[in-house]
Amino acid sequence: MKILITGGAGFIGSAVIRHLIQNTSHQVMNIDKLTYAGNLASLECVSDDDRYSFEQVDITNRIEIERVFSKYQPDAVMHLAAESHVDRSIDGPAAFIETNVIGTYVLLDVAMHYFSALSDTRRKLFRFIHVSTDEVYGDLSPQEQPFTESSPYQPSSPYSASKASSDHLVRAWHRTYGLPVIVTNCSNNYGAYQYPEKLIPVVILNALAGKPLPIYGNGQQVRDWLYVDDHAKALVAVLEKGKVGETYNIGGNNEQTNMAIVLAVCDVLEVLVPNKPQGLKTYRDLITHVDDRPGHDKRYSIDTTKIEQELGWKPQESFESGLRKTVEWYLANPS
Repeated sequence: MKILITGGAGFIGSAVIRHLIQNTSHQVMNIDKLTYAGNLASLECVSDDDRYSFEQVDITNRIEIERVFSKYQPDAVMHLAAESHVDRSIDGPAAFIETNVIGTYVLLDVAMHYFSALSDTRRKLFRFIHVSTDEVYGDLSPQEQPFTESSPYQPSSPYSASKASSDHLVRAWHRTYGLPVIVTNCSNNYGAYQYPEKLIPVVILNALAGKPLPIYGNGQQVRDWLYVDDHAKALVAVLEKGKVGETYNIGGNNEQTNMAIVLAVCDVLEVLVPNKPQGLKTYRDLITHVDDRPGHDKRYSIDTTKIEQELGWKPQESFESGLRKTVEWYLANPS
């Protein structure tokens, strides 16, 4: 297939592209605006491959999106471009509405016109995969069952509200216009190449520099953690085997408190980097509690039964092995 990927220079998008080029025979066209979170260095290992191409394009630019569809004639779209940092969405929600809502609308509308003009054979094969987040479901109490694909939407932050909006648009384009879409909702991703504003890379880099390790509130917020390469494999399984109109939750089956994550990173660093910044006895001594985030969700948990049973996907990486690989990558790639 010829696959158009939006946001392919981002953390998850680049993992998907590396997996597609290294492990399948598909062609990939990557479009990315290259905001602060996009980095083409994440794709250096595949950038010379004949099956890979890149163009710097903003998904809200309709003329450019129409040009890309016309030029590359994709068989599928995997839409990963998004503003995704909750703290940034609280400080500046406009960019999240622009990219996540308006950008998704532009993509859907152009994709629909493109799809309508395809031959019957190509229309049967075409797919629009929309990659979203478990944060659209809101949060859970410790006793509640994990989110399923039929859980109601109760987003808490401007980020999750903008992603919920985009999910609704995608489903509307399926029901109203017949665009063959599939929606995925994933839990917290971690792994190599993640921009250092998210929890795990912040803790790794701050610890190595002897800086405070900030934890919101009491650190007891629970998240499910998914190794990014497992997520990439799940998305390709959804593309190749998923059922049109369906939603698939993708999780790591690994609930951890934020405090447990920070402690685990510290413990890995004790083994891998025993020579600490001057005067520091243990990395754990750097842990610092800061004021909690406004509207902070207490717990996310995701039920992966559907994708496991219907598509045969399960996460391969344990949290322990995935975290060690992640820390080793940051140690090996300081630049």
